[in-house]
Amino acid sequence: MKRCLGLSVSLLALLVGCSSGEAPNTRTLRLATTTSTRDSGLLDVLLPPFEAQHNVRVDVIAVGTGKALKLGEMGDVDALLVHARQAEDEFLAAQHGVRREDVMYNSFELVGPPEDPAGTRGLSVIEGLQKIAAGSCCFVSRGDESGTHKRELLLWNKSGGRPNWENYLEAGQGMGATVAIADQKAGYTLTDHSTYLRFRAKVDLVSLSARSDDLKNPYGVLVVNPNKHPSVRKELADAFADFLISPQAQRLIANYQLLGEALFVPMRFPPAQ
Repeated sequence: MKRCLGLSVSLLALLVGCSSGEAPNTRTLRLATTTSTRDSGLLDVLLPPFEAQHNVRVDVIAVGTGKALKLGEMGDVDALLVHARQAEDEFLAAQHGVRREDVMYNSFELVGPPEDPAGTRGLSVIEGLQKIAAGSCCFVSRGDESGTHKRELLLWNKSGGRPNWENYLEAGQGMGATVAIADQKAGYTLTDHSTYLRFRAKVDLVSLSARSDDLKNPYGVLVVNPNKHPSVRKELADAFADFLISPQAQRLIANYQLLGEALFVPMRFPPAQ
């Protein structure tokens, strides 16, 4: 009787597992990443092969880089894919993480209305910000401690500091929403290139600043410290980091395009020039 009961319970568990659509014993990796990474569509290309190879499901939490790092600090995720190098280095120095790898980069852009009332077209981003501030033109900041927001603040510091003016607005939202708000208000904003490409057909904003090292936007993957948080799945996080810097993933990154343009440049296996 006990044997029959045990068999029935095992059978029920198997049926429940099958009905969920997941393979038996599927593991879960908790990944915190940026809204810009998610919105670019790149994860839809990168995650399926990793999940298939390691029999794992990746649960993605898309937030600003500051919030992502906080999730790692609290041990609520296993790995991070973010883009704020100074904050990442501080995360490692505080021993919240045990590993960081360069993965890819794209660029930031200063975008604004086609009529460009501040006269920023073709200038460096530093000169452009100075013109926007001098003219008290509308500028929409993410204002959310994201990697983009951190870079914006750095650029303001390089431009001599950000004066306070009525038309400087903080959205407190993700990149896509911030671009939409800037478009509605015919204002300027700093955005990553991939998000701008996704929204370009839906907004009137145009890219204005000249390319420079100030706008380079590197992404890194970090493994959260399991010694601080025993629940962290370090083996899976390391496997994910290894995958992102592997030739397979780096080729996927190099080949990923939107509207005929590559969105990211791999940093470990750059495409042939």
